[in-house]
Amino acid sequence: MKLPVTSLSKVTGILTVIIVLIAAGLNYFDDPEPVKYQSMTEDAKTLEENFRQQNKSCFILGASGETGRLLLQELLDRNIFSKITLIGRRQLTFEGEAYENLAQEVVDFEKLDDYAAAFQGHDVGYCCLGTTRAKAGVDGFIRVDHDYVLKSAELAKSGGCTQFHLESSRGADKNSNFLYLKVKGQVEADIEELGFDRYAIYRPGVLLVDRQESRPGEWVARKFLGAFSAVFPTSMSVPIQAVAKAMVSNTLLQPEQKTEILENKAIAALEKSSGK
Repeated sequence: MKLPVTSLSKVTGILTVIIVLIAAGLNYFDDPEPVKYQSMTEDAKTLEENFRQQNKSCFILGASGETGRLLLQELLDRNIFSKITLIGRRQLTFEGEAYENLAQEVVDFEKLDDYAAAFQGHDVGYCCLGTTRAKAGVDGFIRVDHDYVLKSAELAKSGGCTQFHLESSRGADKNSNFLYLKVKGQVEADIEELGFDRYAIYRPGVLLVDRQESRPGEWVARKFLGAFSAVFPTSMSVPIQAVAKAMVSNTLLQPEQKTEILENKAIAALEKSSGK
């Protein structure tokens, strides 16, 4: 039975009140305050120009997904790479002059060794590849979110890529009892073993994104999390645009460690400090 919009609005109102009451308690468990991104705003243009002069190239895995699509747009808008290559299972169609110089490599993820050339010659790799257990089943989820991702990283490393950025999930832990978090944590750890010069892991909370088509339940969930974000914007969720912006902004920085993990609050802070 479908609920009318008025009923959904009432439910949302009740959830909003509840979330305000519990937000203070949950905020106690929020991520540590990120410090290193606070002064980036005034230096953003300089960082972009310095990076642009290095004439680097990059590839994106998962450009057809929600985060990957916005990541591509952000990279095109900021124009920091001399070449952008999309690697995926099908050719994507874009409209507009901004997309004219994109390179695309169509691969069979079940036979990635046959497409090693697609991963050669890139300086930076971005991975937003992923599926869900509901869509692909247990085996399919593990194959996409672990096997495909890891093999792509291996080929990229062999092909000369020195910097790898992985979209993961808050709570990722290879020792978790939950399949989703365990797979995410395991692939994080396995890629770290490859020894990239720089490896950035992004662990956003629930991604806030308005889909063109959604069920009433999804609509309520978005309103609920949106209300929570209005009170404590970094506690549970983050706009999907913020993840894309943070990935690009972080590419310009020089971290102290080879491997860094950006939790939800760090992602939000980095996106805000970029001034974009």
